[in-house]
Amino acid sequence: MRLDQLTAAAGARPSGVVRDGDGSVEITGLAYDSRSVRPGDLFFCVGGFRVDGHDFAPQAVQAGAAALVVERPLGLGVPEVLVESARAAMAALAARFYGDPARELQVVGVTGTNGKTTTAYIVRALLEASVLQCGLLGTVKSVIGARERPVQRTTPEAIDLQADLRAMLDGGDRACAMEVSSHALELARSDAIPFAAAVFTNMTRDHLDFHATMEDYFQSKRRLFLPVGGEPPAISVVNVGDPYGRRLAAEIDGVLTFAVDGAADYSASGLRCEFDGCRFTLHTPEGDRELALPMPGRFNVANALGALAAAHALGVDLDVLVEALERGVRVPGRFEPVEEGQDFAVLVDYAHTPDSLENVLSSARDLMAGGDGAGGRVICVFGAGGDRDRGKRPLMGEVAARLADVVLVTSDNPRSEDPDAIIAEIMEGVGTATQAGDGGSRQPEVRSIADRGEAISEAVAAGHRGDVVVIAGKGHEQGQELAGGRKVPFDDVEVARRALASRPARAAEANA
Repeated sequence: MRLDQLTAAAGARPSGVVRDGDGSVEITGLAYDSRSVRPGDLFFCVGGFRVDGHDFAPQAVQAGAAALVVERPLGLGVPEVLVESARAAMAALAARFYGDPARELQVVGVTGTNGKTTTAYIVRALLEASVLQCGLLGTVKSVIGARERPVQRTTPEAIDLQADLRAMLDGGDRACAMEVSSHALELARSDAIPFAAAVFTNMTRDHLDFHATMEDYFQSKRRLFLPVGGEPPAISVVNVGDPYGRRLAAEIDGVLTFAVDGAADYSASGLRCEFDGCRFTLHTPEGDRELALPMPGRFNVANALGALAAAHALGVDLDVLVEALERGVRVPGRFEPVEEGQDFAVLVDYAHTPDSLENVLSSARDLMAGGDGAGGRVICVFGAGGDRDRGKRPLMGEVAARLADVVLVTSDNPRSEDPDAIIAEIMEGVGTATQAGDGGSRQPEVRSIADRGEAISEAVAAGHRGDVVVIAGKGHEQGQELAGGRKVPFDDVEVARRALASRPARAAEANA
């Protein structure tokens, strides 16, 4: 595609031309990383948090870049497209370069602090139940043209995102369920996508290492539904059981709402949750249904309601949706059971914020109370990531001490930080909870074990009949991030499985 055709379609224009060819130069690819530039590429000089893409433009030109998108003239001997924001231009130009694939797909975007992954998985399952091949873009994996691919980030950069949507369309997909992170919204990655539907799950404290305040965080989420100068979603679905959701819903014309045990267009009442799932009465604009969802936890009912509301609004028959929900959807690392024949529950979850940890531990207590585990305990293993919002660490400690009977504070992804220092900040919140007596007459047993594998093994070894062991923080992740960018293999599910398999030997050692 010629440069002038590409930029004209996206509302940009070439700046002063520094060599012959003008805007007629042929663009054969797009790049934002100078290390990946190929001859004929249009290179975007994107400003980053630590580096500026303009500084790498000479390397891009040397590698064969045919033109540059710049925020200031560079004069490197190739045509330049002068724009106010290279990052914002990247979304519009990438969409044009790849033929605006999102306009031929029903793209459902899911945003929120917690529940994005599960809701996106359920959306995909519901749309596929209507015989509509659906791709997936998210935290755990991508599914493009019915083929799984690993992921680098929750929402890809605009060029990669548009390329993925093109590949979906070419691979037979007619819909896409995608997680839309606040980073992606703030950094314009998802701009230029006309969403068929968008779902807001909830908003609680997270990413305050990136967003200055909770208000800034909310404004980023809001952009998906009320974009400045862009197309709003054709359908907006919002959880009004969440305070931020109620605020957002009040701003959106024609919004569809959902809530558990609350007034909404789609709601659940008579909720009963056990280890094998939840049963409730589903209320919809089309009528009521009794539904048995094989996913435990009140929060999963909320996720299912949001997904169902979006799919129903897109035209899928309600009975088809109910049947699909009752078949169940497995989401790796989201309240995922680990079974090795033990007489207590082991659950692995991605919960890594105070609110998500509270949801998971509250659900664990509900399951324990509703099952045959009278007198059972909730045992919790968790940590907090390094180089991220430090303010949430004591809050998570307080939640764990308040809701669990046994707490093992351990390492998560320490990255460049000292694991023991992170643990110490978590333990400050543990101390606050125990001093305040937030656990009532129950005083939790709290210990710190920096080695995550050892902490999981200790938690599993301590499990007795009727207990619920919750391993929180990493969920589906297959590695542990350490200093210097080093990543070592680590899978909570597999570590727990090995610990369960070794229990007889551990018991024998203890009795020796």
